[in-house]
Amino acid sequence: MPAAETTTPTPTPTPPTAHPSTHSATQSTAPLAAPRTAPPAFSPSRARWLLALAIALAAFNLRPAVAALGPMLGQIRGTLHMSPAVAGILTALPSLCFALVGLLAPTLARRIGPAATVCAGMGAITLGLAARAFAPTSAVFLLLSALALAGIAVSNVLMPVLVKRYFPDRVGPITGLYSMSLALGTSAAAAVAVPLTNALGGSWRVGLGVWSLTAAVALALWLAQLALLRRTDPGTPVAPVRVKLRITRSRTAWALAAFFGLQATAAYATMGWLPQIFQDAGLSATRSGVLLAVTMAVGAPLAFLIPAFAARRPDQGGIVIALAVCGLAAYAGLAFAPAAAPWVWAILAGFANCAFPLTLTMIGLRSRSSEGVARLSAFTQGVGYLISVPGPILIGVLYQREHGWYGPLAFLAVLMTVQAFVGRRAARPRQIEDEV
Repeated sequence: MPAAETTTPTPTPTPPTAHPSTHSATQSTAPLAAPRTAPPAFSPSRARWLLALAIALAAFNLRPAVAALGPMLGQIRGTLHMSPAVAGILTALPSLCFALVGLLAPTLARRIGPAATVCAGMGAITLGLAARAFAPTSAVFLLLSALALAGIAVSNVLMPVLVKRYFPDRVGPITGLYSMSLALGTSAAAAVAVPLTNALGGSWRVGLGVWSLTAAVALALWLAQLALLRRTDPGTPVAPVRVKLRITRSRTAWALAAFFGLQATAAYATMGWLPQIFQDAGLSATRSGVLLAVTMAVGAPLAFLIPAFAARRPDQGGIVIALAVCGLAAYAGLAFAPAAAPWVWAILAGFANCAFPLTLTMIGLRSRSSEGVARLSAFTQGVGYLISVPGPILIGVLYQREHGWYGPLAFLAVLMTVQAFVGRRAARPRQIEDEV
């Protein structure tokens, strides 16, 4: 079985809690590291919690680049004379960047370290968001958006790696903190994008560019955190030693990738089409926007609670099924009585979207080493985001052909059923090192 090894800066004995002979690899609290992968000796309590704060602030900045764009897309198209084809590329760009650039994240992490890579990602987000506010043409706007999305992509992949490496005894709670912060950033950007733009003079350039300020704060904290890591632990390698894992031979990895892709399809379909469903049912545009914000916001507390709960269980299959049932109930309500109880359907859709933090938690639980988590995270998110690309487009095609929502929602229900099946497979207490 391949195993990751790291060199310790001092001959300090490994803490008993990290020794493989005292715990099972499938213990419900979290999978334990392979021999000699205990929490780094350089991480005192205050440094670890500063890192937790840095992770949370970085997560807050991983979605405003996308969530704030939709409400102002019409203004952007008018100003930049953006064609419908280019606008379509822009809406598909996040998934493509998350997939293609995310696959490169482990290579970058091995060269400069996961913390330094996330720091560079924060820099790319800050620069991309600030510069695209001044973009003179559609092509430049696309290029700078891709820069910001590339920074998001590497951070997406490496957040579970940092959690596994520096918080192996807190995988659930720290993943929950990260997921909750990401959900808050998404809902905040969706809810305040237009009001904030109007308050700042009505220009989309100011309304989009202002989000670079929160990214700059995260970048400053990551620069300080990176300096602290290097100063307090000069003897520990910045990047983990490479381990030969043929990730494509793991059935669990493929199940996780499929589960991630299907939940991303459902999430993007919800973000993109839920307001239109409510508007077609007779609700106002304002109320539809509020309902979407509710869908995004309701996941924030659950995104904190679910990872902590899931990490204490050897098998997360029950949570997978419960979230799928919520999604199926939401689709049924939206198909047959969307205006009867819109708040209920919005809340249930928000519950179903919590499959995302659950997936992140399972990534951390399905490998014994931080290097294994890096490879599993890159594979899961890279393949998963590619799977998610055609879903929202197909829903749009079905909606245009049928001029209604029965067909698109039935399609989503089928995908949700498949998601429950593959998620149940991914939730089994396995480690990828045992499979490859």
